[in-house]
Amino acid sequence: MRNGTVVALAYDGLCTFEFGIVVEVFGLRRPELDVPWYRFSVCGLKKGPMRATGGVTLRATAGLEAFSRAATIVIPGWCDAAPPPPRLLDALRRAHKRGARLVSICSGVFVLAAAGVLDGKRATTHWRYASHLAVRYPMVQVDPDVLYIDEGNVLTSAGSAAGIDLLLHIVRLDYGAAIANQVAKRLVVPPHRDGGQAQYVSAPVRENGERGLAPLLDWARRHLQQPLAIAQLAGRAAMSERNFARRFRAETGTTPHRWLTHERLLAAQRLLETTDDSIDRIAEAVGLQTAPTLRHHFRRIFRTSPGAYRRRFTLAPPSI
Repeated sequence: MRNGTVVALAYDGLCTFEFGIVVEVFGLRRPELDVPWYRFSVCGLKKGPMRATGGVTLRATAGLEAFSRAATIVIPGWCDAAPPPPRLLDALRRAHKRGARLVSICSGVFVLAAAGVLDGKRATTHWRYASHLAVRYPMVQVDPDVLYIDEGNVLTSAGSAAGIDLLLHIVRLDYGAAIANQVAKRLVVPPHRDGGQAQYVSAPVRENGERGLAPLLDWARRHLQQPLAIAQLAGRAAMSERNFARRFRAETGTTPHRWLTHERLLAAQRLLETTDDSIDRIAEAVGLQTAPTLRHHFRRIFRTSPGAYRRRFTLAPPSI
């Protein structure tokens, strides 16, 4: 059961922020959601007190044996370039073999890579560490341009705050978009951020209070049912298509086409959960036009069908 026990690793030199967001998402009681929430525990790499960044000391009540009971294991960063101890890597391999979901935040990816569970898979980390990860673990397909990557039973996030995006993605997988949105609201963060790391890498601060493409993106979200050709969006931004495409990638980290497709799929998720509209009607409402097109993109991104998603997360009874 994916939304069962979540275990976070604690270690000497613990990354406090990364650990804190794991506790915030999985460890808080959430009676307002009226769903059986995750069972959360902390696994200590050693007995006794462990140092965390910022002068904090903590002590875990469980050791690596907790991995054997975990549905999800989270590695919240890692301490410098220290090699993970063999007993940690062995415990992760055993958990992976039995089907546990392994998650890393930021530099925690180095632990998963050392365990070999990322060989042949895509992974990401903070943009500053990406080249080092690629050189050190050539079997891992490193993508430095995204906020997180979901490879099914192994998930990795970019820099520290991107861990929030990944953890909300996991909540969305386990409980649906409506519950994930409520958790995001309590965190006072957007339920889904657009684009990738490119928008955060050494980007110059705009002058004169310029808001960039944000107003256009808000307008596009309100008009997803329209075709929204790139030429139309570029025209509203008063740019040539070429300049618009370059500016769009610089601000969002992705292309206009990919951004629109993902926004349409997020809108489709909400409609699947909250209405009994047919798949054809939902496809039209979000601008994907036909049910086969919606099914194709939905399965490609979410690895399930719209019908299966609705059966799992519906808040309104589907029509016969």
